[in-house]
Amino acid sequence: MRDAYHEELDSISDSLVEMARLVGSAIGRATAAILDTDLKLAESVIEADQKVDDLQHDLEARAIALLARQQPVATDLRIVVTSLRMSADLERSGDLAQHVAKLTRLRYPERAIPQDLHATILEMGQLAQRLMAKAAEVIVTKDVDLALQLEQDDDAMDLLHRTLFQHLMDERWKHGIETAVDVTLLGRYYERYADHAVAVAKRVVYLVTGEHADELQADIQPEIQPVTGAEGA
Repeated sequence: MRDAYHEELDSISDSLVEMARLVGSAIGRATAAILDTDLKLAESVIEADQKVDDLQHDLEARAIALLARQQPVATDLRIVVTSLRMSADLERSGDLAQHVAKLTRLRYPERAIPQDLHATILEMGQLAQRLMAKAAEVIVTKDVDLALQLEQDDDAMDLLHRTLFQHLMDERWKHGIETAVDVTLLGRYYERYADHAVAVAKRVVYLVTGEHADELQADIQPEIQPVTGAEGA
C-alpha cells in the first residue's frame, strides 16, 4: 500500500512535468503563429490547450483522493498541496499561450505585430519558453539553486516588457491605437507567463525546504539574458 501511495505521488509529479512541457511548447508555437500570421498554427495552439486543462483536472482529482485516503502529513502533505498550486500556475500559463494564439486569429489575415517589434516579441517568446523549460527541470530535479535562479532570470522578461512600452510611448509610433492595444496585451501575456514559471519554481523551493523562496538568501547570477539588440528593435 505504501509503495502504491508513493507511486501515486510520483505520478502527480510526472503530470506536472508533462503540463510544463506542453505549455512551454504552446508559447513557442503561439509566438511563431503571431509573428508569421499562421492561422493554422494558432488554431492548433488553441485546441491543444484542452489537453492541459484535462491534465489539471485529472491531477486535482488524484490529489484530492490522496488527501482523503491517506491523510498525508509533513513532506507528503506539502507535495500534494504544492502540486495542486503548481498545476494551477501551469494551467494559467497554457491559457496565456492560448491568448497569444487567439490574437493571431483575431487579426488574421492582417499582421497583429508591426515588423519593427518582431525582434522583441520573438525574444519574449523564446525567453518564456526557456523559463518554462527551467521550471520543468526544477520539478524533476528539485534543484533549489536552479529554482531560485528563475526569479532573477525573469528580470530579462521585465526588461523586454519595458522595451515594448518604450515603443508605444515613442512619438514616432505610427501603427494606431488598435495595434497599440494588441501590443500592450501581448506584452502582458508574456510577462504573466514568465511570472507563472517563476511561481512554479518557488513552490518547488517550498516543497523541498519547507521555507518560502523569498525567505532564502541566495547569491545566484541569472543565466538567461535578453538579446542585446532587442531593446533597439
